Amino acid sequence: QVQLVESGGGLVQPGGSLRLSCAASGFTLDYYAIGWFRQAPGKEREGVSCISSSIGSTYYADSVKGRFTISRDNVKNTVYLQMNSLKPEDTAIYYCAIRPYYCSGYSSTFDSWGQGTQVTVSS
Repeated sequence: QVQLVESGGGLVQPGGSLRLSCAASGFTLDYYAIGWFRQAPGKEREGVSCISSSIGSTYYADSVKGRFTISRDNVKNTVYLQMNSLKPEDTAIYYCAIRPYYCSGYSSTFDSWGQGTQVTVSS
């Protein structure tokens, strides 16, 4: 059974850091691109970052470039999102999702989704 489980969310002060994890089970991540998305209350879901399979090309939303870093550990079957210099506007539920091989800017093309983890940036 394909399963994605996010963890690492929490409450952090502005300027702080968090590392989110997306652990996969029931399949290997080797042949999948993994995307991180977020949804804040009253807002549409938006793409945050994505890492492709094999070469591991990475993509970032303009709003997080230079602050967030996506990485993958195929041995641990896990993808990470390191979030630094967090801002209140980063507050949202963060989801990971997979699609075959290559990243896409269209969330509807991602096949499986995790349950999400809450990130709250507040003083």
